Amino acid sequence: MKNRIISGSTAIILGMLISLGPQVLFKLCPPKAEGGWMQCHWTGQAEIGAGLLVVLLGGALLVFASIKVRLGLSIALCLSGILVLLFPSVLIGGCMMETMSCRKVAFPGIYLCGILTSATGAMNSLYLVRLSKKGGVCIP
Repeated sequence: MKNRIISGSTAIILGMLISLGPQVLFKLCPPKAEGGWMQCHWTGQAEIGAGLLVVLLGGALLVFASIKVRLGLSIALCLSGILVLLFPSVLIGGCMMETMSCRKVAFPGIYLCGILTSATGAMNSLYLVRLSKKGGVCIP
């Protein structure tokens, strides 16, 4: 029970940081003078969806008691953290200039949240595998 609360709550908090962080905490670049958006804006939009996915996975970790289900959710949480990392670095990217606020403030915050999300999912997965071997539960 304690593992479900800790891992689920941690995932929910990280998911909220991923979703709201680029919009509220670590500000992305403002719109261009002619009204268009910089590339980092679209990374922030994608992070909203990825963060909401992490929040849903955290909520599911709180609800489900089955070790097998929680293991699958933890693996999905780990992979979602990798997705969070890939949006600013590979998939969408950000502004070209290193002095822009997205490169100096927003992306390091997103990277930190993505790494913590992946680590949370990976550590919970390892814990659940050990717990299943200890308790005699076979995970095929």
